[in-house]
Amino acid sequence: MTKQKKKGKGLKIFVIVLAAIVAFMVTINVIPPKKSVENNPFVVAEGELPMIAAHRGGRIENPENTMLAFREAVNTLDVDIIESDLWLTKDGYLVFNHDETVDRTSNVNGDIPLEESEKREHKISDMTLEELLNLNFGYYFEDKNSGERIYKDKTMEEVRELGLQIATVDQLFEEFYVSNPDLKFIVEIKNDGEMGYQACKILSDTLDKYPEYKDQLVIGTFHDEIEEELKTQYPDLMRGAPTGTAAKFIITQFLGVNIFDNGNFACLQIPTAFDLKVINLELDKKTLIDRAHRRNIAVQYWTINEADEMRELIELGCDCIMTDDPVLLKQVLEEYKNK
Repeated sequence: MTKQKKKGKGLKIFVIVLAAIVAFMVTINVIPPKKSVENNPFVVAEGELPMIAAHRGGRIENPENTMLAFREAVNTLDVDIIESDLWLTKDGYLVFNHDETVDRTSNVNGDIPLEESEKREHKISDMTLEELLNLNFGYYFEDKNSGERIYKDKTMEEVRELGLQIATVDQLFEEFYVSNPDLKFIVEIKNDGEMGYQACKILSDTLDKYPEYKDQLVIGTFHDEIEEELKTQYPDLMRGAPTGTAAKFIITQFLGVNIFDNGNFACLQIPTAFDLKVINLELDKKTLIDRAHRRNIAVQYWTINEADEMRELIELGCDCIMTDDPVLLKQVLEEYKNK
């Protein structure tokens, strides 16, 4: 065989292989992927504006994770979603709090400066619900306009009347179940191990009392064993993607090989960018949102407190924006409603 013929044969093989690769890539991106969940209330219809999720109840306006914050977010601002974290108390109650401890937000240490209080460690897991209910969780809150600690000197009677105590899951669901049956929830189980397992059961049992909310709540966790517990023991509850699963989904979508992702989560809860040290991975991409929607997965961005960033995500067509400032987000969304 002459060199020219060998060269021609080699080129032909190369073209065939290249065509096969192209056909394969086109096929896996054209074939409709299997839906991650069949019915997903967290996905907005095409052309609709994203949902407002009050992060920790909206901690810029009110003391975070208190009934005061939750009531203002729902009753005054009419947010779509309440977002918060769950911890198990010593005596088996699920309460809303971001930190493992209560030193940053309550008067558990008495009248000392915040920077000193934050150094202490009063863990929720070491305290009973009764002990927690005797604390003022608006103690260090500063009014956004005056900068004053407006709830610092409230008596416990006033704390209870204002709703400045820690809130339980059951209390929150009961508060809005009749008046706001369409309210949605994003919660994260913070405990790991046995306490995490117990938290899963308590949450599931509580939702049995509020069946409408069972289909309007999505659960997240950073703990692999709790994720597995939710998948196997509570398959009827919707889950957010844990870090590893979210990373796999994002990578397969960016590479265009989404057919290889088999995650069965309902919501992709991500920041707009993720620093991998060697590279800053930008996640505010329309292609990512569109590919998630093909799987009926909602894309929810956190924690967005700047108006321009809110507008960018609205333009991309995301499903939800989690914010500490639902007042600002509501104002930005009004701009689009009036267009």
